[in-house]
Amino acid sequence: MDRELFPEEEIIEGCKKKKRYFQEVLYRRFAPKMYGVCMSYAKNREQAQDILHDSFMKIFRNIDTYKSQGSFEGWIRRIVTNTAIDFTRKKYKNLPLINEEIPEQEEFPDNEPELNMNELLEQVAKLPEGARMVFNLYTLQGMNHYEIAEKLNISVGTSKSQFSRARHLLQGWLKELIKKRNELS
Repeated sequence: MDRELFPEEEIIEGCKKKKRYFQEVLYRRFAPKMYGVCMSYAKNREQAQDILHDSFMKIFRNIDTYKSQGSFEGWIRRIVTNTAIDFTRKKYKNLPLINEEIPEQEEFPDNEPELNMNELLEQVAKLPEGARMVFNLYTLQGMNHYEIAEKLNISVGTSKSQFSRARHLLQGWLKELIKKRNELS
C-alpha cells in the first residue's frame, strides 16, 4: 500500500506501537511542511534541520499524549514551534532584541512584483533572534502579544515593539531586494 494512502489514525496507532515503518510514513507526510515552520525560526538550513530532527524525536516520544482532539497537524506544529523556541532559548540565554528607534513607515506600491516564500524566509532569518521569534509567533502562529509575552517571558510592550521593529526592518530589506531585482531587469 502506498504511504500516502494510510489513514491518519492508522499512522498514529502504528507510531504509538513504535513501528518504524509508520514513523517513516508520518515523517514523510509532515516533514516538508514542518521544515518550512523550522526555517521561519532558524537562522539557516542547518539549524532548521536540527530543529526538525529534535521535533520529530519529541513527536515520536510523546505521540501517546495525542488524544485525537483537534488537528493532528496542529498538534505536530505546536511541538515544532515549541522546539524552535526552546532551541533559540538554549542558544541565546537572553533573546537578542532590536533596540533602535523606528522611523515612519512607507507602504509598498501596489505595482511591485511579488516575492516568493524563500526570499521572504531569507529576510526573516536576518532578524535578531528575539524579534524573529515574536514576528513568527504573531504572524505564523496567530498568537496575540499577551500570549507571546507569556510564552517568551517578556512584557507585552516588548512583544509589541519587537514586532513593530521586525516589521519595519523587513519592509526595508524587502524594498531593497525589489529595487535590486528591478535594476537587474
